[in-house]
Amino acid sequence: MAMLRSYVSGRWHTSSEEGAPLHDAVTGEEIARISSAGVDMAAALDHGRRVGGPALRELTFHQRGALLKALASYLREHREELYALSARSGATRTDSLIDVDGGIGVLFTYASKARRELPNDTVYVDGALEPLSRGGTFVGRHVGTPLRGVAVQINAFNFPLWGPLEKFAPAFVAGVPTLIKPASQTAYLTEKLVELVLASGLLPEGSVQLVSGGAGDLLDHLTAQDLVGFTGSASTARLLRTHPAVVRSSVRFNAEADSLNCSILGPDATPGTPEFDLFVTQLVSEMTTKAGQKCTAIRRALVPAELLDDVAEATRDRLARVVIGNPANETVRMGALAGLEQREEVRRSLKALLAAGEVVYGSPDTVEVVDADAERGAFLSPVLLKADPDLPQPHEVEAFGPVATLLPYSGAAHAVELAARGAGSLVGSVVSFDTSFVREVVLGVAPWHGRLLVLDREDAEESTGHGSPLPSLVHGGPGRAGGGEEMGGIRGVLHHLQRTAVQGSPRVLTAVTGQWTAGAERTESAEHPFRKSLAELKIGDAVVAGPRVVTLADVEHFASFTGDTFYAHTDEEAAAANPFFGGRVAHGYLVVSFAAGLFVSPEPGPVLANYGLDNLRFLTPTFPGDELTVTLTAKQITPREDQAYGEVRWDADLVNQKGESVAKYDVLTLVAKTR
Repeated sequence: MAMLRSYVSGRWHTSSEEGAPLHDAVTGEEIARISSAGVDMAAALDHGRRVGGPALRELTFHQRGALLKALASYLREHREELYALSARSGATRTDSLIDVDGGIGVLFTYASKARRELPNDTVYVDGALEPLSRGGTFVGRHVGTPLRGVAVQINAFNFPLWGPLEKFAPAFVAGVPTLIKPASQTAYLTEKLVELVLASGLLPEGSVQLVSGGAGDLLDHLTAQDLVGFTGSASTARLLRTHPAVVRSSVRFNAEADSLNCSILGPDATPGTPEFDLFVTQLVSEMTTKAGQKCTAIRRALVPAELLDDVAEATRDRLARVVIGNPANETVRMGALAGLEQREEVRRSLKALLAAGEVVYGSPDTVEVVDADAERGAFLSPVLLKADPDLPQPHEVEAFGPVATLLPYSGAAHAVELAARGAGSLVGSVVSFDTSFVREVVLGVAPWHGRLLVLDREDAEESTGHGSPLPSLVHGGPGRAGGGEEMGGIRGVLHHLQRTAVQGSPRVLTAVTGQWTAGAERTESAEHPFRKSLAELKIGDAVVAGPRVVTLADVEHFASFTGDTFYAHTDEEAAAANPFFGGRVAHGYLVVSFAAGLFVSPEPGPVLANYGLDNLRFLTPTFPGDELTVTLTAKQITPREDQAYGEVRWDADLVNQKGESVAKYDVLTLVAKTR
């Protein structure tokens, strides 16, 4: 029987030991063996730090994003290979789409975010400039730089493809190499994923490694520059979090643990309303998708006491229509659990839950299946329970399978109290069309949840559902859920960067950040900076233009031409009574328009378009008779990897004849890379 391989220190490694057997979840057939014996964990981490890290740090955020996009496209072309293997884990085609396509989708998302939200540079500038002195010669700014270690990810069995990819993507964009340690039960899928990643030839050596089998002494060799991302049980998270090496070096540790997620039905959602049907449909879907083996699945269904029987009957009817069996059969809607051990674990949890309630639908012991052997395969019937909400078991015991418990509540405050008894969840949902109820519940349960979905008739068609983490939103939760955050857009990238406060002169901050800092030297030349291509333009290149006198006729014409006849521009008496002005003033947009007329170079040239203003603030009123001068300085230059142009951010400072800033803002232009 084939032994799963590890990929460490630049080569594939196959253990010479017998290894532990891995079984097909549907047939019970042994499909592979797994062992990490012989893997030098210290050498693997060293390889990532010494080879992978430097190679990634040579690339900019945009270049890493471009590689991620190419990798996503490559994996999408090989999805069928992954689907075929995924079926052996008991997954239906729909389940596999979540795991395979969901994981690839994370890569695409982070590739896009790297280009749109990060600089085409190797340093991330975090937040605005902080003035630290009266004269402006001493300033500070926060920068983010990649940690010099390895992102060690320890994954759960239920998402062997999405799990590694959603952790890998933000680490890769940040410039930190990854070492993947999958759960053994479904590691054959992760091995195939890494095989495809390496076969693509797209990524620098050392940026991805794989350990198939036990972790051995892996954590013993962690340093303060390494990170650990864990998905699994809360008990295992506690053990790993307190590992001596993790504690000694204050290793960044992110945990996403088990979670007794709830879904709350509003009192307004009575039978016959769209929300009632949405609640039942979502509950059944969360129970049966991936056979309930999702850390985000609904475990507690909180229902108004007066609607409990209605919900129980409707859910029971829908569950009865779910076909269970071999995922290869097109009629099957729910496959097997990941393995027989997992089925037994769910049955043990069910026994504990039954001490607090009764079965509404299903059986822990028997199930009818299609095209499969119910005992050889890890099949289990969906089990819907009804329990006393005041007993502890429903709020403490998680059956990680197709199991949910109906719990009655009386009033919004009671629903909030019951939700909080889960002691921290990854996700909760509120299904109601009553916004006052929704507000009370959302604000009440938010401290206990990482994500909340409000589902109603207006968003149902486009909603991604209760159990679907999205790469642009945080995935994680407080308390029992692990206390961590994954993804969340650029937040996930920043987790892999060290934030450092840098203090110095504007000249130094400009050099460190690659962005012009107010107070640093400007370069004025005979050639207008708008005449320079991206290759010729330098940070600090500037033009000073003006003065331009603003007349009362200008103000009145602008008011008439635009229709902006606000009294401060058109009514002398009313404007004089305004405590901010004391007389008629020019429109803010008029003075910004005048500034553009002053600094623009009108002839055709490298500047292709002005596509926006950022951070516009009007600081001093402009009165008729004032003289305006503008200074435009190249602040940040961002080439686009896949285009013949890039973005230039210009600092615009518009002052009056007294030297007072009238307006400050950033002008965004697209500039050709060459003339």
